[in-house]
Amino acid sequence: MTFLSPEFKHEDLLKIAPKDLPALASEVRQEIIRTVSENGGHIGSSLGVVELTIAMLRCFNPVQDRIIFDVGHQSYPYKLLTDRAGRFSTLRLKDGLSGFPRRSESPCDHFNTGHSSTSISAALGYAKARDLLGEDRHVVAFIGDASLINGLALEALNYVQETKTKVIIVLNDNKHSISNCVGGFSTMLAHLSASTSYNKIKSAIKDACRVLPAGGVLQRSLEGIHDQIKSLVKPNNMFDDLDINYWGPFDGHDVEACQVVFELAKRYDRPVLLHFNTVKGRGMPEAEADPTKYHQMSPRSSARGPKRRSWSEAASEATEAMAETDPRVVCFTAAMSTGVKLERFRTRFPERFFDVGIAESHMLTMAAGLAAGGMRPWVFIYSTFLQRAMDQLMHDVALQNLPVVLMVDRAGLVGSDGDTHQGLLDVPWSRPIPNLEVYTPSDEPSLRQMMACAARREGPTLIRYPRGSLPAHNDLFAGTEPLRAFQLRDGTEWALIGHGVTVHTMLAAREAADAAGLPLPAVYDLRRLKPLDVETLDDVLHRFPLVAVAEENYMEAGVGEAVAARIAETGAPTLLRRFGVPDVCVPHATPEEQRALYGMTPENVVEVCRPCLGLSQAV
Repeated sequence: MTFLSPEFKHEDLLKIAPKDLPALASEVRQEIIRTVSENGGHIGSSLGVVELTIAMLRCFNPVQDRIIFDVGHQSYPYKLLTDRAGRFSTLRLKDGLSGFPRRSESPCDHFNTGHSSTSISAALGYAKARDLLGEDRHVVAFIGDASLINGLALEALNYVQETKTKVIIVLNDNKHSISNCVGGFSTMLAHLSASTSYNKIKSAIKDACRVLPAGGVLQRSLEGIHDQIKSLVKPNNMFDDLDINYWGPFDGHDVEACQVVFELAKRYDRPVLLHFNTVKGRGMPEAEADPTKYHQMSPRSSARGPKRRSWSEAASEATEAMAETDPRVVCFTAAMSTGVKLERFRTRFPERFFDVGIAESHMLTMAAGLAAGGMRPWVFIYSTFLQRAMDQLMHDVALQNLPVVLMVDRAGLVGSDGDTHQGLLDVPWSRPIPNLEVYTPSDEPSLRQMMACAARREGPTLIRYPRGSLPAHNDLFAGTEPLRAFQLRDGTEWALIGHGVTVHTMLAAREAADAAGLPLPAVYDLRRLKPLDVETLDDVLHRFPLVAVAEENYMEAGVGEAVAARIAETGAPTLLRRFGVPDVCVPHATPEEQRALYGMTPENVVEVCRPCLGLSQAV
């Protein structure tokens, strides 16, 4: 029997007999594995919460109640079971389902997510709105053990008591974030899970509750017995100290038991945290064996063709080489050691490696403290997650002019993770920061040169580089000054300026212009975005009557605006054409599709610039 048809609705869950729920869970897992293997996506966490999601949707109405997922890595079963089974094959594809919860996608999605640790704060907001509007609904925050250590989640937990409202917090404890969980919080959860005396008595209560009449008897039994037992046998924990009633841990793969817990929580009139243990990657043996590797899978198409070294690997290897000769070099990451390829550094220099968990703000300030103490911190962070620590970059690093180097990975368009994960703000946000220099390498030699320059600086440096493989032609800049804008190709009548990955776009645009019979443009790489090499830039602006600038970041407050300002300030007789990401939230698609969507292709550069050629006289 097949349950998960394309027409499956969330109401259909209530029609399925308990004995058939394991078969439904198996179908859900197989559909997730099939789709993610083809399209890519976050697979481990979603496989781990299938039973928990089924139980939750049998107890809560996803349209009437407010179920808010944290991050959204674990939301694939929810998508399948809330009226989207027929479209699930489009997951993460252009114009298809998002890889994260999206309010615009379904009436069952109540809060957009993508970055961690927002769910409890959002749930408290929804709960207070319910109270103030006199509505009748449950509010559920679904959060993982790794997300719970982030400052935002802890701030929300601290504020629960002040709100004087009921919220149900579902803690999915699979003992993994992207890498292993770190810190004292994970230790506390382990102690709670190991309380065998409490678990045995709790199991007896659960069995009793199945036969108790609903309503007052059930509630009084819970309040009277639970509080007495936990005071005798359960380890102390911060949740109870924050006046959030802690229940658990429970087996998150036992649908019937999870339903009992959810029904009890619905009848309880105070804030409650439900602690469920799950297995990340459950149902996929290779994912269970290696949950870090199978946290996220790449699309099947990306595995085709020869594999080149990645930017992340090159950056990590260069840092290892520096650490060999400079004992002051230390490395930071926020639960991303695998993504930024720091595993070897961690193994070789364990005393100089710091994985702080999902705590980007803390990471920047701790790095500032190490720098102030005489060390040389290298902070490896995705561009999208740097957004979570911009105050610390400004207040704690830049204002004190400390030698912290930010290695900003995944800068630019990153594809199917969608609008929450694009690396488009690091340039507009970082260029105004005092004391901070900003570099953008275009190949591995320039990356190493810029890292060497950053290592010698006594102030902060940001080096941004893209996701994916190094360019095939990896020798553009040998022997050049690493921080000066550099002419890669000479030309007449017009000039193309890029930085980072867009240098290669502009080189391809030059070839397209040649094929179209147009005058060959000069091509420049800016290399350093702050401070700009105004000497070279002024020469370009006065030599060429037409200049085009391409950047893979938001154009608002980007480098193109800086070039426009320079034209105005110097009176250069130059027409300027800018290419970059406009003022939009970038939808999920492949990076190539995203570049085409916003005109960031070699062909479009030529098409836009063609009418402008010959309209001005060079000076």
